[in-house]
Amino acid sequence: MALLGAQLVFTLVTVSIIQKLSPHYSFSRWLLCSTGLIRYLYPTNDELRQLAGVPKEKTKSKRNNKDKKYDRNGGGAEQFSQTKETFHVPKNINLELQSAKITSLDVVHLRYYPEYQWLLDYALYSLVVYTLTEVYSSFIPLDHEINLSMLWCLVVQCFTLKILFTLTLEYFKGEESVGERSTVIVTGFAYLVIAMMVLIVDEAKLETGLHSAYSSFNASAATFLHNQGLNSEGPASKIIINFCIAVWCALIGALFTFPGLRMARMHWDSLKYCGDRILLKLILNISFITPFVLMILWIKPVARYYLTSRVFSGMDAPLLTEAGFDSARLVLIVVLILQRLALMPIYLQAYLNMAYARIEEQRSEAGRITNVELQKKIAAVFYYLCVVTLQYVAPLLMCLFFTLMYKSLGDYSWLGMLDDDTCSINSTSPIIEEKSPLSDIPESQPMTLALDSLKLIFTTDVFRGIFGFATWWVSFAWFASSALGMVYLKYFANSK
Repeated sequence: MALLGAQLVFTLVTVSIIQKLSPHYSFSRWLLCSTGLIRYLYPTNDELRQLAGVPKEKTKSKRNNKDKKYDRNGGGAEQFSQTKETFHVPKNINLELQSAKITSLDVVHLRYYPEYQWLLDYALYSLVVYTLTEVYSSFIPLDHEINLSMLWCLVVQCFTLKILFTLTLEYFKGEESVGERSTVIVTGFAYLVIAMMVLIVDEAKLETGLHSAYSSFNASAATFLHNQGLNSEGPASKIIINFCIAVWCALIGALFTFPGLRMARMHWDSLKYCGDRILLKLILNISFITPFVLMILWIKPVARYYLTSRVFSGMDAPLLTEAGFDSARLVLIVVLILQRLALMPIYLQAYLNMAYARIEEQRSEAGRITNVELQKKIAAVFYYLCVVTLQYVAPLLMCLFFTLMYKSLGDYSWLGMLDDDTCSINSTSPIIEEKSPLSDIPESQPMTLALDSLKLIFTTDVFRGIFGFATWWVSFAWFASSALGMVYLKYFANSK
């Protein structure tokens, strides 16, 4: 119990709340159903017949009753294949789509809704556990306790990766997904090359902390093995570690490809629907470049030097201390992610408006289209709403929880801007102390002994390097994919 302390209480209480509260209240369901999102209803067969002047076929009453049961709610694009009633209408048909507010009864049938609900709700509860742990640790340091909130954050990261992998795998299914497969594979190899280039950059320019993390891990692990009677200069090869990191970077870049392209499309449409609202356009543009701002914060000559070393004219000291810069960077990441989450309804509404845009674009085309194809074109937009939402939320959650783990395991402070003590990311704590902390622990506490042994190997510098680089790379891949999508849209928009 000493290894867990009050954190075990936080975890058990949160698990109990999840069991009792989840069936009645869901933050994810509130985001979709209580933020004013509007969906477009596809026209029924009778409406299309009346608009196109197509005579009604003689069918059995049972068939008509079954068609009425669809009632344009929920379901998916597959439901139209269940009816054999097919006829042609002009593409330029004068069709006015009806709209309706999204309700909880509509979203429960959507594809990937259970995954979306579980991921977002669990992430919220993880934030609660993390906040309680941070408040607790501010009064009682977690010297010989396991930080259970890190386990919650790690589970969120695993869920996010699993969902992104599942969504990306959808593009590899079917014979019509050749272009999507090629896009994912090409971008994955491109990110692999970029990651290899990044890993050889000097830390004086890009402060990833990986070089310091490797040196700390190798030296402390070699010391630990030596104390156990094993001779070793270090258990890990730097080339192998860098290659594994590059492969992980390529995987993240490949998984972020279509979420980035989707984000670019929604941003493009959101700006189009803003009209003359200049303030909203400004907010949306600031939100779009948020990952780029986060990426710049790790470039030392651009961010840390101007804020912590350079003294501007009329000032007696730099703007921030080293500790203040580290805290400001963490706080800024969280604020910008919350801003992107607050703008999610605007982006989702821009996506839902694609149904209306498709009909408007179709009116300029000549020829005819079947009623089933027309209905699918409209219904598919709402049917994939949860897929689009996951593509929007997953990079946010990954960046947010990497930041939280970076702060806690890297031994930073949220209030470093208010302190006068300096703490640089490149400063390394001594790996070997004159008196080993393990000598103060009785042999009757094997769990505490094992925990402190791991702390000797996985030092603060190791965690700073791992999670600092992970946070930076997620921001980079997030922005690069979105920027690529904007370039793609701008090229085709100008080519028309």
